[in-house]
Amino acid sequence: MVNGRFSAVKEAFQRESVMAVSPAKETSSYYGCSVFNRETMRKYLSSETRGVVYESIERGATLDKSVAEHVAAGMKRWAMDMGATHYTHWFQPLTGGTAEKHDSFAEPHKHGTSLEEFSGSRLCQQEPDASSFPSGGLRNTFEARGYTAWDPSSPAFILGDCLCIPTVFISYTGDALDYKTPLMRSVSAAKEAASDILKYFGMGDTEVCSYLGWEQEYFLVDSALYAQRPDLILSDRTLLGHDSARNQQLDDHYFGSIPPRVMEFMRDLEFEGYKLGIPLKTRHNEVAPNQFEIAPVFEDMNLAVDHNLLLMSIMRSVADRHRFKVLFHEKPFKGINGSGKHCNWSLGTADGIGLLSPGKTDEENLRFLAFMANVLKAVYDNNGLLKASISSSSNAHRLGANEAPPAIISSFLGMQVTAAFEELLSTKDMVKIKDKTGYSIGIPQIPELLVDNTDRNRTSPFAFTGNRFEFRAVGASANCASPMTVLNTVVAYQLKQFKKAVDRRTAAGDPVMKAVLDETRETYRACKDICFDGNGYSEEWKAEAKRRGLDTETSVPVIFDRFTAAETVKIYKDTGVLSEIELRARNEVSWEHYSKKIDIESRVLSDLAYNHIIPVATRYQNILLDNVLKCKQLFSEKEFGQYSSQEVQQIKEMAGHIDEARLMADNMDKMCDDFSELEGREMAVAYHDRLVPYIEGIREHLDALEMIVDDQMWPLPKYRELLFIR
Repeated sequence: MVNGRFSAVKEAFQRESVMAVSPAKETSSYYGCSVFNRETMRKYLSSETRGVVYESIERGATLDKSVAEHVAAGMKRWAMDMGATHYTHWFQPLTGGTAEKHDSFAEPHKHGTSLEEFSGSRLCQQEPDASSFPSGGLRNTFEARGYTAWDPSSPAFILGDCLCIPTVFISYTGDALDYKTPLMRSVSAAKEAASDILKYFGMGDTEVCSYLGWEQEYFLVDSALYAQRPDLILSDRTLLGHDSARNQQLDDHYFGSIPPRVMEFMRDLEFEGYKLGIPLKTRHNEVAPNQFEIAPVFEDMNLAVDHNLLLMSIMRSVADRHRFKVLFHEKPFKGINGSGKHCNWSLGTADGIGLLSPGKTDEENLRFLAFMANVLKAVYDNNGLLKASISSSSNAHRLGANEAPPAIISSFLGMQVTAAFEELLSTKDMVKIKDKTGYSIGIPQIPELLVDNTDRNRTSPFAFTGNRFEFRAVGASANCASPMTVLNTVVAYQLKQFKKAVDRRTAAGDPVMKAVLDETRETYRACKDICFDGNGYSEEWKAEAKRRGLDTETSVPVIFDRFTAAETVKIYKDTGVLSEIELRARNEVSWEHYSKKIDIESRVLSDLAYNHIIPVATRYQNILLDNVLKCKQLFSEKEFGQYSSQEVQQIKEMAGHIDEARLMADNMDKMCDDFSELEGREMAVAYHDRLVPYIEGIREHLDALEMIVDDQMWPLPKYRELLFIR
């Protein structure tokens, strides 16, 4: 039940909560209506123009400027028909979110009139200020020029009154200043490398695609209660708060009935998502109270990343309409599960052949094992780099917390795939992979169940789940372009090494299929230590992982070093995804972002201690002292000793927590000031090693005070109030 301090304002918000605006009609009748997709192009572009645009989307062909003029004209007419008055290049700077600068279609005309204009040049390229975005030293404040360039493969869309055009963002010198540019380069690298391997199997110039299906977890809290928590507002997580007596221990929230208020939010969100062509499929309660998940079907990776960022943006606005705040922080509440963004990654051909799916013939199964072995080898060789791609100050709270994958990258394959690889090591012949088997559960009304060729291991950071790998370690707030870029890049590099090795074998006289089989066997042999099907939470696994040579580092700033290791620089250079300068710049951004996040948390917590908790605790302590003094006057010395012992002990306990919290907050503030003189990696390491323990230490004292101070006096909404939506 909500405490009386906040119940009135919360009830007012609930009474005003809006109903979902989605119409009661088929999704197909409005799906993609706010997107400049192929159906829209047929209405606003000529067949010749459409053909060129389709070729650009499907084959990566460069658009001629004259064609861009036709596209811009059609796009403008459509946008204005949809009520748009402005346009923007929508891009993904290194802040981790998206950015946009709205320009009006209106252009001044003679005699005080105006015309709506939008040219091909403005469609293809614009120039936002690049100086104020994180660049890791690639751009100085006085070097403001940066360019955004249209990405035709991700369709334009309407948000409000603005036409949004997905773009890449690069510097005046051509360096990538965003997440989309390296992602698209990595997709091209993986496509080229995988296509070369497919030629061994007689598949010619087969088009290969990288696919992504993300699962977005998030929390919802009441706006009224959120507004009473400065830590949530300023740092996206609760920096203090004692456990609620009831949280997730009954396992009753997971897949439970969705609360009515939340259901209205979800319906509204789906309606907005469908209008934007986001193929949303799944919604459900997650494990922790107030935690939920939404997931789409698989898409082309570049488009999937855009859709995820777009959905996160509209989730915030839709939540506001329903008097909620949505939290993407990986660990907004201590003591209950945090939120991830599970990234289901796969490779497949444009005509629907999954390269990570077992086949029906020996050749198809060899193709499957070859690609599987190369993915595993890429993950094994670069497990530290993959961990760096998902590391952040917020995700560090979640990983390894017995609720999420450990901070050690390993891969789960399941019994059947593992057995196939182990058989491959012991024979020179091709191995058989079992089809799905079925079994009856002994109830006549229930049909036979088909069993997949792998089980699931929820503790595995990189688990094979039948026709894809699920990268479970990605954090909920992350731009999933970062880990997907790393994964595509290392797999592309490994496939290139595999091709070189197979070509050496064939040059020595081996038949092609024998060369592929033998090299697949040796590739798996070299990387089998990355495979682990057991409990990733156990202490035994931490020791075993270290023995296997896997990266067990837990300091986020130190983990970032993997991005600039010599082998990483070589991989990125060889695949053309990022230069050494671009890699080093991104590391500087990562260190700076880490330091700033910890600095904000430190200063917010210090403010909470000094201005919210300690004054209230002191007032309550004075009430207890006053009571003790009155008891002393009322009772005899013997009676006073009997009645006051517990109260005196409580006063002493409070005094200890208040003094320690004040002292630690003083020291933490001083360290924040001292660390401001540091830079880059040195600053980030100092914040991790010296400040983070203070944040946790101060919290222990403040949480202890929460359990002592009168509930009516406590100044912040408690976990039991924040965590249960009714």
